[in-house]
Amino acid sequence: MYIGRVAGSVVATIKISHLEGRRLLVVHQLDRDMNATGDYDIAVDVARSGPGDTVLVLDEGNGARQILGLDPGAIRAVIVGVVDQVAFAG
Repeated sequence: MYIGRVAGSVVATIKISHLEGRRLLVVHQLDRDMNATGDYDIAVDVARSGPGDTVLVLDEGNGARQILGLDPGAIRAVIVGVVDQVAFAG
């Protein structure tokens, strides 16, 4: 899992059948200082997030498939929550 920022949406005229009706968003991974690292994923959105939102991304294929109820399925990353605040201990 990682914290990321939604950069925008992905538009596809043709999708794999298990992605039809699902929003795909580009998410930039953030470092500890909340700056973009340069890494990004295209993630399925189940948290109703949008551009500029800070989100929690599950980027492990098996867990992503379980959240979406797919077996099998070509899914790697899923936005599972919108982050309101981040605090580090110490």
